[in-house]
Amino acid sequence: MVSRRDAMLSGLSLLAASAFGAPAQAFDGPLRDLIYDAEDFKIASDAYVFGYPLVTMEMTRRVMTNVAAPEGTRAPMGQLLKMRQYPDASFRDVTAPNADTLYTTAWIDVGDEPWVVEVPDMKGRYFLLPFLGDWTDVFAVPGTRTTGTQAQAYLITGPGWSGQVPAGLTQLKSPTSLVWMLGRIYCTGTPEDYAAVHALQDQFKLYPLSARGKPWTPPAGKVDPAIDMKTPVRDQVNGLTAVAYFTLLADLMKRNPPAAKDAPALERFRQIGLVAGQPFDPKAVDHRWDRRLPELSFDRIMLHFKVSGGDVSEINGWGFTLKTGTYGTDYLQRALITAIGLGANRPQDAVYPTSLKDAHGKAYEGSSRYVLRFAKGELPPVKGFWSLTMYDDKYFFVANPINRYAMSMRTNPKLEPDGSLVIYVQTESPGADKEANWLPAPKGKFFLMLRLYWPDENAPSILDGSWVIPAVTKAS
Repeated sequence: MVSRRDAMLSGLSLLAASAFGAPAQAFDGPLRDLIYDAEDFKIASDAYVFGYPLVTMEMTRRVMTNVAAPEGTRAPMGQLLKMRQYPDASFRDVTAPNADTLYTTAWIDVGDEPWVVEVPDMKGRYFLLPFLGDWTDVFAVPGTRTTGTQAQAYLITGPGWSGQVPAGLTQLKSPTSLVWMLGRIYCTGTPEDYAAVHALQDQFKLYPLSARGKPWTPPAGKVDPAIDMKTPVRDQVNGLTAVAYFTLLADLMKRNPPAAKDAPALERFRQIGLVAGQPFDPKAVDHRWDRRLPELSFDRIMLHFKVSGGDVSEINGWGFTLKTGTYGTDYLQRALITAIGLGANRPQDAVYPTSLKDAHGKAYEGSSRYVLRFAKGELPPVKGFWSLTMYDDKYFFVANPINRYAMSMRTNPKLEPDGSLVIYVQTESPGADKEANWLPAPKGKFFLMLRLYWPDENAPSILDGSWVIPAVTKAS
């Protein structure tokens, strides 16, 4: 019996063969309709990949803002969401959570008027405040690395705005009407540091320009009962038919225009009825494609993770990419990061190497014991901070007796006599004398993620390959 995935990959192979001149008549069976008018299908698939970030951002926004007031991981449009503590092993709202920074985020619509964001004096504390347009490109990153930690205020303007920027505000030009501010503030997680960060979060201000200098209370959010609040966003996006997908994409492009560099792609998409600024004609898509087009196109996106032409590096069992945050016309890479790491920073701000297997290429198992050793002077070279996080096979934190989900220098590990740092990755405690260096693992499969915030740009550096992550090895 042929699996669904095998069928999809076979379909991709047929499409590729057709594109290089293989006669369509040579293929028979249930997949023949996929290569009938293959050029139109390929254009439609390219359009699907092109629009995947915009559609995903919209579905994410709907879920994250569908509340009357800020609560948990959600807040209405134009209101600040302030995460007050790190999640524990019971947290299931977002995959691959972190235990390093507390989020201060907001969704803003700057299409009708600009919005003001005021940042307090961060008193030397590391933070970054990336602003993402609705196509997922990071168009500005105020923060410790770029603007320092003093008090600062910004005017976020939408496409086409040409008003006067008030004194005391720095303009940040968004290429789209919808903006996602995805701020992160470093916190050690102690009660004292939680209180210090909460005080800073409470000093952030967000309001429309028309309310500047006036008392302003944000209106209650509007709750739409028709929005699915349970199904993961990616599943909701992937569940859209081709017609529903392109209809939504065309509508979103009215207020969130593609970039000028996208003109050649948009000219091709006219052939399947997708025109920026115009509604989509459902009759433009072959009804036979309604389910297969999304399925095959998403497979193309995920295959890019392995067949990426250098977009993803694999070294010593660690995989990472330096092509995040800004994408140009690399639409497959942009779609891939949307699918596996929506909201990713620019590499100058953060790199996220992930390890699924040990030094010998074998999947991690809780039945084995592992060691990660950084030689003296070879800790991750960063100007911000680094951490090593443990996840189970679903990318969630792992319950453990010491409530430790990540290792870093702030957890006060002990260095070896030769100055090296050894981290013990295993299910059971390595012993009281080594517990300071223990990253607890589950009994089953698990993954590791190394976060490097503000990687040092001077050698040795992960940004130019002059610093290499050591492999995780089995303990002898």
